[in-house]
Amino acid sequence: MVALVRTRPVPTPAPPPEEWSEGLERKAEAMTALPVAGATVGVIGAGRVGSVLAASLRRAGHEIVAAAGESDASRGRIADLLPGVPVEKPTAVARAADILLLTVPDDMLGNVVLSLADAGALHEGQYVVHTSGRHGLAVLAPARAVGAHTIALHPAMTFTGTAVDLDRLHPADGPGCVFGLTAETADRAFAESLVADLGGTPMWVPEEMRTLYHAGLAHGSNHLVTLVTEAMEILSAAGATDPAGTLRPLLTAALDNALTQGDAALTGPIVRGDAGTVQAHLDDIAANAPQTVGSYVALARATLQRAVTDGRLTALRAGKIAGLLDAAEQRAQRRTAAARTFVPRSDRH
Repeated sequence: MVALVRTRPVPTPAPPPEEWSEGLERKAEAMTALPVAGATVGVIGAGRVGSVLAASLRRAGHEIVAAAGESDASRGRIADLLPGVPVEKPTAVARAADILLLTVPDDMLGNVVLSLADAGALHEGQYVVHTSGRHGLAVLAPARAVGAHTIALHPAMTFTGTAVDLDRLHPADGPGCVFGLTAETADRAFAESLVADLGGTPMWVPEEMRTLYHAGLAHGSNHLVTLVTEAMEILSAAGATDPAGTLRPLLTAALDNALTQGDAALTGPIVRGDAGTVQAHLDDIAANAPQTVGSYVALARATLQRAVTDGRLTALRAGKIAGLLDAAEQRAQRRTAAARTFVPRSDRH
């Protein structure tokens, strides 16, 4: 026979008053949240971006505890922009820093985060911040798994990796560089404070839009460099002794107009429908700077479409110019194919 033992029910505790709950939440946040002011910083990947951002944070009062950089160029930037900061292995940098800046190439970022997490170099409460434009928070999942806060912080600026960039980040006569930010809701205030220390302006980018955001910047900046360089090559072929000086006032005005007026800033032979001028351009470029034909045709097509869309060019004239562009592209392709199949006389049997 089994004896029955009467047990006293355990009372369910009453929920704390609302003000107690708020106090407990604030206490929990205070235990996990790190104030930006005075937080130590480590940087892995002291390239053009990482060295400058670390120097800017140092200027704002942060201690840069260590930097990792393997190439001679990276070590030179550390010496120039972060004098006195020790050069350490990535794991040592990660263990020492409250805020860890990962400024490595996009394709390396995932492996770097995973390696640091696997090595036990990341820790709970730490802020792991990458500067990739393409990536958001997903690539930092291994850091999140160990309890670190994760932030994507991308400066919308091109860098030289020198002290010149420090003033470009936060010019005295205008707003600072825009930073494309992605972070969890609880980490947003910290991310914005970090951007403020860098002298920048925050812009929030949804996780799923990071790649598109970066594509817009790359198209406007990187391709602009290619365009300007090719324009200088064409002017040099035409005999210009200072192609940069020739272009500078024109390009400065064109950029300002495009940023303020959009398509309304378009000028030139395509918008005017001057097919004869376009044909002459194509002929002379092919003869004197053939390496630029492809980009001229591609950008002329894009310009043509925009001029038709906003009603500044009739479909008839646009069709004529489109035909000229198609013919020029076909000729360029034939020249390229012929150059590839050409066998020098000394190699013929």
